[in-house]
Amino acid sequence: HMWQKARDFFVKAFTIIFVASVVVWVLQTLDFGLNLVSDPSHSMLAAIGRLVAPVFAPLGFGSWQAVAALVTGLGAKEAVVSTFGQLLGAGSPASLASLLPQIFSPLSAASFLTFTLLYSPCVAAVAAVRREMGGLRKALLVMLFQTSVAYVAALAVHLVGSLLI
Repeated sequence: HMWQKARDFFVKAFTIIFVASVVVWVLQTLDFGLNLVSDPSHSMLAAIGRLVAPVFAPLGFGSWQAVAALVTGLGAKEAVVSTFGQLLGAGSPASLASLLPQIFSPLSAASFLTFTLLYSPCVAAVAAVRREMGGLRKALLVMLFQTSVAYVAALAVHLVGSLLI
């Protein structure tokens, strides 16, 4: 029975993550006219990032790239790092490490990491919460609560860090 439940979970999780990955790919690759873009800064994902970026400015990371990475992190948290690599044109982990200081200061990086670790889990986990709690509304409330906690914690890290620096 346990193996069947685990198998069912993995099949559903894979399906959800696959669909989320396709959506992120479309957002990163196309503009609103559904034209391929050569520069990620002209994509739908960049436009969404620019629209939402002011919400994250009090946390110290109001760049569209950081917000776009958080959006892709809803598909899978592992996608946050790969999104930075794609958006910044990093060909290797070493080049990504040298490019990230263009977006983050040490304090804003700590705030970003705090938020990333605490905000809503990937869509597969949200789907599992939905199934276990018996409805989409409850799952969305859990997601909202976790994201609110992440926002407050990241804001605290940024404010306390600003006082100490």
